[in-house]
Amino acid sequence: MRILGIDPGLQTTGFGVIDVQGTTLTYVASGTIKTTHLPLGDLPGRLKVLYDGIREVCDRYQPEVATVEIIFVNVNPQSTLLLGQARGACITALVSRDLPVSEYTALQMKKAVVGHGRAAKPQVQEMVRRLLRLPGLPGTDAADALGMAITHAHAGQAMARISDAGGQLQRRTHAMYRDGRSY
Repeated sequence: MRILGIDPGLQTTGFGVIDVQGTTLTYVASGTIKTTHLPLGDLPGRLKVLYDGIREVCDRYQPEVATVEIIFVNVNPQSTLLLGQARGACITALVSRDLPVSEYTALQMKKAVVGHGRAAKPQVQEMVRRLLRLPGLPGTDAADALGMAITHAHAGQAMARISDAGGQLQRRTHAMYRDGRSY
């Protein structure tokens, strides 16, 4: 299975592609999509660059599934809203290519890759390098994206085993919105 991981950001979005066969993880590609060449106030232009960039990555590497980091609420609500729009552009690009999309938090990714949720970026980079047997450290955004793909490789296999065993997998219903309220 080929997995595309995405670490969304308005200025720099990381992507990482891995192949999974059984328990073997193989590095395919990684990199970043940058919007820094556009003016800060050009939000529509930046979102288009992200959308087009993700679609190009999908066309080039032909992933079977994708995974995107779930954003957390920052101290600055405006930053959270802007990041959410970048994330939305990435998810829209993925679903426009008919890819199933899974979502994990940074905490879940760090636990899956490093072993604890408070891991620093250099720790994530080093563990991604080791797990994928890379000759050098990937950049921080690409490492996070590869970490998302690795997380899905591990979690996806576990979920498939649960499903195969007859377990019921249900969508979370807590912390969801209904009638304009979260519960």
